[in-house]
Amino acid sequence: MKTNIQKIGVLTSGGDAPGMNAAIRAAVRACVFYEKECTGIYRGFQGLVEGDFIPLGARSVKNMINRGGTFLKSARSNDFRTAEGRKKAYDHLKENEIDALIVIGGDGTFKGASLFHEEFNFPVVGIPGTIDNDIRGTDFTIGYDTALNTVVEAIDKIRDTANSHNRLFLVEVMGRDAGDIALNAGIGAGAEEILIPEEDLGKDRLVESLAKSSKSGKTSSIVVVSEGDQIGKNIFELAEYIEEHLKQYEVRVTVLGHIQRGGAPSCYDRVLASRLGVGAVEALLENKNNVMVGVKHKKIVVTLFKEAIAGSNEINWDLLKVADIISI
Repeated sequence: MKTNIQKIGVLTSGGDAPGMNAAIRAAVRACVFYEKECTGIYRGFQGLVEGDFIPLGARSVKNMINRGGTFLKSARSNDFRTAEGRKKAYDHLKENEIDALIVIGGDGTFKGASLFHEEFNFPVVGIPGTIDNDIRGTDFTIGYDTALNTVVEAIDKIRDTANSHNRLFLVEVMGRDAGDIALNAGIGAGAEEILIPEEDLGKDRLVESLAKSSKSGKTSSIVVVSEGDQIGKNIFELAEYIEEHLKQYEVRVTVLGHIQRGGAPSCYDRVLASRLGVGAVEALLENKNNVMVGVKHKKIVVTLFKEAIAGSNEINWDLLKVADIISI
């Protein structure tokens, strides 16, 4: 690998996701393997603006692969949104002799990184870390698999109560613009209905479907609602609407919220994060930048930032058909 890069900085930005620590660990140890220095940057882009750096070595990241969250912390940065703030960030990188940057996060992180690269021609590579799985150029993002398992485990417990009291539960999961968590967790947990942003089921069709389920002998039901779904944006109003039209159901609402972003990463996320952490370092050493590393068909690939943030991954419509068939 021919490169002038001798020191690489790494940061996490945006919402935390299980597996971020594993990705940092892999990037640090890849730097050590290739005889490069690595610097951790606390609090994402805000730490970059303020020069909040720490040297990282192989032992600095011990016992990190199993930890959720991000030990480098994450924060919003209004300063980095300004040209002045980005110039401060660039100056801190040069003062600390950092030659390249790895950013771990979602589309907002990649937009900031891409702009920074364009302004200063600074080498940057991104690693997709978000539970929403809404980044193009990768089959899976770090944290997505763990979030799915967390949601399924929660719904399994909720179903016990639903069955015991003949209730209908609306379970809201994360997914502002993408329904991957709702769709996959809904199938995995045996939900009767799944509401996602990509498909507007409509209140009347939902009520009709639940009525059919009731007539078929179901005494309890689970409806998984993505937070970005059109009719589920106010899940409590949706619960009232269902109760008005289906008197046989006692409706309860559970909003899983940030529990989906926490916890120890699954084995899949640990392996994915490890592959992408190493892949990011190798991409920089191969003089690839302004790109994201991802995994497609089990292979590591690189995608330009502008393509990765062009829009969410398309929903798997075959899974919607499966959900309809097996929920009767």
